Amino acid sequence: MKRILPLVGFLLFVFSMQVEAQKNIKNEKIETLFFQATYSFQMPGGDLKNYYGNNSTIGGGVNFKTKQNWMFGLHGHFIFGNDVKIRREILRMIGTPDGEIIDGNGTFTSLSMQERGYHFQAKAGKLFPIFSPNPNSGFFVMAGVGYLLHRIRIETQFGTAPQLEGDYAKGYDRMRGGFAYSGEFGYLYLSNSRLANFSISLEFTQAFTKGLRDYDFSMMGKDNKSYVDNYFGIKISWIIPTYVRVPKEYYYY
Repeated sequence: MKRILPLVGFLLFVFSMQVEAQKNIKNEKIETLFFQATYSFQMPGGDLKNYYGNNSTIGGGVNFKTKQNWMFGLHGHFIFGNDVKIRREILRMIGTPDGEIIDGNGTFTSLSMQERGYHFQAKAGKLFPIFSPNPNSGFFVMAGVGYLLHRIRIETQFGTAPQLEGDYAKGYDRMRGGFAYSGEFGYLYLSNSRLANFSISLEFTQAFTKGLRDYDFSMMGKDNKSYVDNYFGIKISWIIPTYVRVPKEYYYY
């Protein structure tokens, strides 16, 4: 909290300065703070493709653009997906050959498995006002560094599976995480009227992960392997700028 509070105070100060200042976004490069709400569709690569199929992310971020069109930001995203490819491998010690669980009454327990995770990163990049309505829009490139974590969420839809409940579930969720870096290329649009502001981009993320559980039941021990997990995705962002544009030069009386 001691580290977060000064950062929040700084962002609020910058935000107040942005609101007070009137900016002519149409004719000049401006510095501005803006917020993003994002959605991404991603495909796995590297070691990750053996565990999961395609997934999505939702999240957001705060960015600062300088008058020289340099951009800096803090971003966070929640990862989710429904395609888990290693169901049989995970349940091989306690389930049927088809990856099903039989409860104490001799009936099948319906299990649902989903991919879950998060990705936090700090990013920096450059905006190039090409094919843009003003000097503050155009193509951009950004690079980021941060932390990525993913795991398998196991839910019992009906029936009972005590061997997969509570702390026992942690022995099957294959949680792993580690340092990650990313590269992003896209187009940023800040309209002259402030009514439509968005970006669309392609993003590549590579994470160097390790198992985070002390014991994995299906492996009969701790997972000590190192993994290289890749995500390839397309990201759409809705942008909320904080600058106040200058009033029109003519008035009606």
